[in-house]
Amino acid sequence: MTTARGKPPSLADIEATVHRALKTIPEPFRRHLRDVAIRVEDFVDEETEREMELEGPFDLLGLYHGVSLQHKSTLYTHDDVDMIFLFRRPILDYWCETGEDLTHIVRHVLIHEVGHHLGFSDADMERIEEQE
Repeated sequence: MTTARGKPPSLADIEATVHRALKTIPEPFRRHLRDVAIRVEDFVDEETEREMELEGPFDLLGLYHGVSLQHKSTLYTHDDVDMIFLFRRPILDYWCETGEDLTHIVRHVLIHEVGHHLGFSDADMERIEEQE
């Protein structure tokens, strides 16, 4: 996916890809996303990069920020909105390095962060992916 004149996909292009990918997520999972904001940014913010001890801003394709459903109860009141971030520049870098379909990469990152919202660990998600 490239835009006119060979320019890389913009934030708006990636956001449109995210919205198309959301429609492909099965309803039992998608219904848990109604109160989750999904944002596309160029990079992770510097504070999060430091806190996560990343080697650089290209090390993170996506991030879930919030309290996973497994840790919420009916008495839970949240002060902050649960958010899923996808980071455009690292995603595009990964796309260029691997040659994989960009839509597939965006969907994979989105599903991975949805998994964190649902309370799945990275190991859980790896096992699920191996079963596909």
